[in-house]
Amino acid sequence: MLRNAGIRVWMLTGDKLETAICIAKSSMLVSKLQETYIFQTVTDRGEAHLELNSLRRKNEAALVISGDSLQVCLKYYEHEFVELACQCPAVVVCRCSPTQKADIVKLLKTHTGKRTSAIGDGGNDVSMIQAADAGIGIVGKEGKQASLAADFSITQFSHIGRLLLVHGRNSYKRSASLSQFVIHRGLIITTMQAVFCSVFYFVSIALFPGFLMVGYATVYTMYPVFSLVLDTDVSPEIALTYPELYKDLTKGRSLSFKTFFLWVLISIYQGGIIMYGALLLFEAEFIHVVSITFTSLILTELLMVALTVRNWHWLMIVAQIFSLGIYIVSLAVLKDYFDAQFLQTWGFVWKVLVITSISCIPLYVLKYLRKKFSPPVYSKLTP
Repeated sequence: MLRNAGIRVWMLTGDKLETAICIAKSSMLVSKLQETYIFQTVTDRGEAHLELNSLRRKNEAALVISGDSLQVCLKYYEHEFVELACQCPAVVVCRCSPTQKADIVKLLKTHTGKRTSAIGDGGNDVSMIQAADAGIGIVGKEGKQASLAADFSITQFSHIGRLLLVHGRNSYKRSASLSQFVIHRGLIITTMQAVFCSVFYFVSIALFPGFLMVGYATVYTMYPVFSLVLDTDVSPEIALTYPELYKDLTKGRSLSFKTFFLWVLISIYQGGIIMYGALLLFEAEFIHVVSITFTSLILTELLMVALTVRNWHWLMIVAQIFSLGIYIVSLAVLKDYFDAQFLQTWGFVWKVLVITSISCIPLYVLKYLRKKFSPPVYSKLTP
């Protein structure tokens, strides 16, 4: 499963050579028909050079090496060894001391630039777990030293599949959505303030009163945005059945410079549309600029959250309805900020709907076209 998910697995053990090979084969780290290259014991630079040349000629062979030989190779041919070892489908290091385990993890982080995860169940694995980007400790017969030192603690090795492929995948996707919406939520209101100031000759006047700004950051938009942490693209069963989906995350497409600048452009577009739309459609009633633009802003934010959701959770629907309900109540209660008589006019309703539609519908059309012509990998596995 881990191999199909695009994860390279190295086994670092203190056991002797024969035991390490048996464990590697019984755990399917090395398949029974796969060739294994046993790195001979080396003591000096010449022997290490000859063994590395022999390894270079072995394509698709799992590497088995002892800790002493590894130490010699790293002393003289560190870069060459790591390059060759990373090309092997699996690596087994036997007779490995706790310090060597930590050194190997640091070495892989330095040379490959990839994220590393160290998994162990005993006190001799603590240094390795702490050296990795993500340490996973297993509560076992050897005590709780590993689980207490780790970032994540599990009770069985088999739980790693679910931890990485389900929870890890969801964590990455949800963190990406949440961070992008936090950027969008702040930048759209900043764009509106900038446009408002530029229209009125850069006079430093606040577009919205402070109380509404606090409400915007909390009760009006917080619940729908934070409900995105419940979003999933595929079910846990599908994620475990098709571990190849995890491989797609390594491309970093969910959270990158490209997606960041895309959300910046979306925020600027929507902020500009709301302000210029209010100027054009409500030219005669521009005294009610707060009611017009703030209502359009709240509706746009709620619609954008709805547009991003892949699978609806009942709490997401509750968050949307609750936020909208709180805002409608605020329109009636906060009479110092909103003119109730103006809000009841048909002109206000249809013009606000037009502004909101222009800010959201083009993005919905673009999302639909992208999904149609360049669908994500998981779309084939969802109904």
